[in-house]
Amino acid sequence: MNGYLNESNFTMVEEGFTTRDLLENLLVELCQESDQQAFFVADLGDVVKKHLRFLKALPRVKPYFPVKCNSSEGVIRLLAELGAGFACNNKAEIARVQSIGVPAGKIFYSSPCKQVAHIKYAASRGVRLMTFDNEVELSKVARSHPRARMLLGIAADSSLSAHPSMTFGTALKSCRHLLETAKEQAVEVVGISFHLGSRSLEPQAFAQSVAAAQLAFEMGTELGYRMHLLDIGGGFPGTEDTRARFEEIAAAVNSALDLYFPDGCGVEIVATPGRYYVTSAFTFAASITAMEEVPVEQPGSDGRMPVCPSPPEPSPCSSPEEESLLHPHALRPPRLSLQRPCPAHPSHSSSLRGPLGRAEDRVADGLELPELQVGDWLIFEDMGAYTIAPSSRLGGCPQPQVTYAMSRVAWKAIQLFQGKPPQTEDDRESVCAPLSCGWGAAGGPC
Repeated sequence: MNGYLNESNFTMVEEGFTTRDLLENLLVELCQESDQQAFFVADLGDVVKKHLRFLKALPRVKPYFPVKCNSSEGVIRLLAELGAGFACNNKAEIARVQSIGVPAGKIFYSSPCKQVAHIKYAASRGVRLMTFDNEVELSKVARSHPRARMLLGIAADSSLSAHPSMTFGTALKSCRHLLETAKEQAVEVVGISFHLGSRSLEPQAFAQSVAAAQLAFEMGTELGYRMHLLDIGGGFPGTEDTRARFEEIAAAVNSALDLYFPDGCGVEIVATPGRYYVTSAFTFAASITAMEEVPVEQPGSDGRMPVCPSPPEPSPCSSPEEESLLHPHALRPPRLSLQRPCPAHPSHSSSLRGPLGRAEDRVADGLELPELQVGDWLIFEDMGAYTIAPSSRLGGCPQPQVTYAMSRVAWKAIQLFQGKPPQTEDDRESVCAPLSCGWGAAGGPC
């Protein structure tokens, strides 16, 4: 084992006991203690399964997990144990990852817009890999971190997406000028990066962006740079109910890489999958702390009954290019966990709000829910991406506690993955069993 994760960091779940069982047990305990604080249950075995699936589908691509997607300690420790790298957006994320012992060589300072103080911090901590897409960013790095190794960010082709890219990445026609400017400022450019984002799930978009990256590579090579690193970003789906399945996207990526960056060409490929790794691993439980019935005849009302989980689904306030907000239309309808008989009354069109009382503190609208009472619990699944926020972003509400669980099978699979052979015949047979301790069907590594 690499020493980042041990059995004290999670609850070991035995065969036949699921994360749903664990969650229900926690709810019973909280109700007995009259504790209504929201919490997460995280199935780390689901993350293990996703990692093995990623390596199998994209054997040439090294994953760098974006810490902004989920900065919880259990996730960071597990992915470090599995050998993944980390894409950090600021000084705090670099410090968080290095605090558990991750070396600087496995950290990518991936933010396209960096504070000078944070660039200097990265330099002091040995973090060299960064990205830029304009002259201002280039000049900041040239002055503050002369030993940086830079990736030129190009605009991804999102024309096939219903949500076109809004922000970062330079146009292909501007690449040569920026590369020449980097040369003048003695900045080392080592490759190209692009990021499609989670709403550009068309496989063709990945292929077209890889083709554009190859043209930018040629420009860099012509100017004398040793171009050897390609970052294909994120955008891989975290659940199975998307237009394009992960394997379909992976097949398109592999075909494009084989065409434009064939194996043996000397180019290392990395990616920054975030939602892919953690979305389905986390389940969120929140209790109703207040409610109000809105009359149907009230102007602008459709008869909804606002209800307020405490705290709300916490989504960080960040720029659109990070695609950090879990939009209400993407929120799965919650299921109920009631410590009383389920109400037989017809459902109501309901709106969920957080406790801050502001218009933007909106969790979801138009959900069909039965008549609820204060103290009832709502259970939200697929809540692992962009839901772990610093307390400062939650208006003083405490950060929900995360309870981590992993099946013994998944723990043994990690050991096998690292080259430690199973100790017994039973262990060797068990690594072919499902890794996830969740309630959905999950395939094993065999």
